[in-house]
Amino acid sequence: MSDHTDERETFHHDPIGHAEARAGMTVGELADSYGQAGIGASDIHEAVDIYSEMLADDVTTFFGLAGAMVPTGMRAIVSELIRDGHIDVLVTTGANCTHDSIEAIGGKHHHGEVTPEGRTEREHDETLRDEGVDRIYNVYLPQEHFALFENHLRDEVFSTLEDEGAVSIQRMTEELGRANSEVNEREAVPEDAGVLAAAYENDVPVYCPAFQDSVLGLQAWMYSQTSEFTVDALADMTQITDIAYEADSAGAMVVGGGVPKNYVLQTMLVSPDAYDYAVQLTMDPSNTGGLSGATLDEARSWGKLEKDARNVSVYADATITLPLVVAAARERIGE
Repeated sequence: MSDHTDERETFHHDPIGHAEARAGMTVGELADSYGQAGIGASDIHEAVDIYSEMLADDVTTFFGLAGAMVPTGMRAIVSELIRDGHIDVLVTTGANCTHDSIEAIGGKHHHGEVTPEGRTEREHDETLRDEGVDRIYNVYLPQEHFALFENHLRDEVFSTLEDEGAVSIQRMTEELGRANSEVNEREAVPEDAGVLAAAYENDVPVYCPAFQDSVLGLQAWMYSQTSEFTVDALADMTQITDIAYEADSAGAMVVGGGVPKNYVLQTMLVSPDAYDYAVQLTMDPSNTGGLSGATLDEARSWGKLEKDARNVSVYADATITLPLVVAAARERIGE
């Protein structure tokens, strides 16, 4: 048998270890243990390592939040990151803004079922339709909460913006955050005031470039039909690109894909620099050619990441990976 040891130019002697799962482990210890393993476990470990560095004070952190992260229970994680100064820019969807606001003013999402015993999924959804309940996989939302949200927008948000002319989307989310905070306190709502309120209270801009694709967008359009209220969809571009341009060091935490992911990454296309750090949490595969699953290494070819940027993509359910990565990173920096 020939000895190829001297020919192994790409091989490094770094044997796989074995992760631990023992009573009393902290989340940080579990993430460190993942570093001994391979496949997704090692990706999680690297994500924690990179995100920990992103939380340093001298890194401007852009946070992209797509999908149904708020109605599925990830709301407090994001609002606490904002309050603790770990998000400098938030880019999200109109849906997340909608569901965040519903909880801020007293609505709730509920545990549900995808297919109850004895029914097909279609039969179940037809029953939910008759009962006035909307379903997001295994989460339920009573439709009356949307009526509550509509009144909130008309009375507390849109009416206050009418005299400002064409407002930016960021200005609208700022006003929505203010209204959420004030109504939450005034009505003594048991639930926390949430993401937009935290952003308003801590001067963190929230960009929602595709807000029209949501109940928030529908309500804004309907209100604009009988008032002077209108939105300038391009107005945010100057502000967010200025933040990117002026950042000494920048990092991107991208949860999910779609518009928030691209909006976060494309800000660097008009900046002399690019992201120094990036972490992506997604379930979409890269081999379909879609943006949502595209690797962050691919983004490097576009000039969105520096050539020597630290980055990793984790392919798993973000409702599992986001809490794990954030908790382990916070543990590492002593929070």
